[in-house]
Amino acid sequence: MIKHVDGENDKESVFLYTLSTCVWCKKTKQFLIDINAKYDYIDVDLLVGAEQEKTMKELAKVNPQGGFPTILINKEKIIVGFQPDAIKEALV
Repeated sequence: MIKHVDGENDKESVFLYTLSTCVWCKKTKQFLIDINAKYDYIDVDLLVGAEQEKTMKELAKVNPQGGFPTILINKEKIIVGFQPDAIKEALV
């Protein structure tokens, strides 16, 4: 289940693969809110069965190591982990 967070900075498409229990995922979401970025995310651990399998396969295409959070910007730039400077740079 994809969730959406509104923000004024909507020039870039931002999608996060996260875990609901991951501290770094929470920090990344909060950072995006703090910089007023619009983004979509999915908490992979809250999915079940085939939906979780499908999402993990999608994640593996962009991040074979499968680390969280995985941030996909404009469906091409990938940032893994909580990296505020890299996120800011990618959103400029």
